[in-house]
Amino acid sequence: MTDLDRVSRNRFVVLGRVGMDLYADPPGTRTEEATRFTASMGGSAANIAAAIVRHGGQADLVTCVSDDAVGRFCRNALASYGIGAGHVRTVGGEARNSLSVVETRLEDTQSVIYRNRAADFEMTVADVDAVDYPAYGALVTTGTALAAEPSQSATFRALDLAQAAGLPVVFDIDYRPYSWPSPYAAMRAYARAASQSAIIVGNDVEFGLMAGGHERGLAMARDLAASSSKIIVYKMGEAGAVTFANGQEVRTGIYPVDALKPTGAGDAFLGGFLAGLAEGRPVSEAVLRGSACASIVVARVGCAPAMPTPVELSAFLAAHPGPTHPAA
Repeated sequence: MTDLDRVSRNRFVVLGRVGMDLYADPPGTRTEEATRFTASMGGSAANIAAAIVRHGGQADLVTCVSDDAVGRFCRNALASYGIGAGHVRTVGGEARNSLSVVETRLEDTQSVIYRNRAADFEMTVADVDAVDYPAYGALVTTGTALAAEPSQSATFRALDLAQAAGLPVVFDIDYRPYSWPSPYAAMRAYARAASQSAIIVGNDVEFGLMAGGHERGLAMARDLAASSSKIIVYKMGEAGAVTFANGQEVRTGIYPVDALKPTGAGDAFLGGFLAGLAEGRPVSEAVLRGSACASIVVARVGCAPAMPTPVELSAFLAAHPGPTHPAA
């Protein structure tokens, strides 16, 4: 049986991609007008791992990187953040790391993402079989890891092994349409992953996809929570979030800021949320801390480099007037 209390170990194994982000520089520059770019680590799973480490936790990434300069950049970046790379395998051939060309702009933001022959999709069952699951407090996976083979089979194998070890699975739905052959394929894979997860985090669009219609997303989240002991966080952007846990339904707002860009919020939220749970905070408080982290990151350049430390989070919370009133 899964033991959610194990999250307090504050040590996580994270499945999914690491990549390179190229930001048009200076902030505000359109990509087509840029003459220089700044590079940083990217990829949803790596960003989540960076957030966990910034908060004082431990995170080990399970993925594959390409046997080229970009793959080596990713390995160097993981090391610089203190993210464990003992389960990061280098693959040759035509496999390439994810590359994102993005902007620090709030309006008409462009993100051009290259995922041709994505190296992270080369993760195999053998890669996840090598993980010592009992050593961790939770397994974290994003929906991106389910979008292609052999990564999909490897991810479901990891979920099975985590469950067998009593390890809670944290599932960030993270729907990226460009990675999937069809919405239906994503819906089926997400439903299976959700059934094996103790904590599910997603936005209204993602739950709507799983439910087969946007208008049914909240009802599905409510039903998932009612039929199990799962923690479900249903995010609604500026309208805040609805969290289902321990038989309760709690609505929380957001922390308004002068944002520079829309990217990185979801990864920051999950890192801050898990850090709050690891500290033993009530679920609703952990959600608010995750929301604060998301606000901090959208007001900074980059994603992984923008993840706040506990000191920065505390300073933000002390100076901010407080979250908005949650939507009814």
